[in-house]
Amino acid sequence: MIGRWFEGAIWSSRLVVLLAVVSSLVSAIALFYMSTVDAWILVTHVLNYGSPELTAVDRVELRAETVTHVVEMVDGYLLATVLLIFGMGLYELFISKIGQAEESGTSSKVLVINSLDDLKARLAKVVLMILIVRYFEFALGMDFNTPLDLLYFAFGIAFLGAALWLSHLADMKH
Repeated sequence: MIGRWFEGAIWSSRLVVLLAVVSSLVSAIALFYMSTVDAWILVTHVLNYGSPELTAVDRVELRAETVTHVVEMVDGYLLATVLLIFGMGLYELFISKIGQAEESGTSSKVLVINSLDDLKARLAKVVLMILIVRYFEFALGMDFNTPLDLLYFAFGIAFLGAALWLSHLADMKH
């Protein structure tokens, strides 16, 4: 009797994961909203690009700001995607399979999580993309004062390329 009750309590304790699921989904929605607002503001600022009142220097500055904002916007969307995949993955692993995702012919296989390794692999890919976007954002503001600075930058690009290549090799093995 006590053993059965205890096992039921242990099994029900998995429902605490719902806190992480709901928090992740709410945070993802918030980041999607923020990135969409950023996109809207970006478009309204870019509409000024053709203004005859802007000098050539102003246009160059607006272009640089626009590229930086695009990178930040993409970064926000990628982070929101990580939270979305994480929340759905936790739900599928600890609570229940999402029947609509498996039954629907239009669902993406990215959102169907069968194991903790599946969740880790999907999250790792998106985190790698975030790192690439962050490196690009960092590179936009980088000053190359010496040849060594340029060499370090090139090594960073080579490491990112190697990480992408290794990620691709890992996908081919599955």
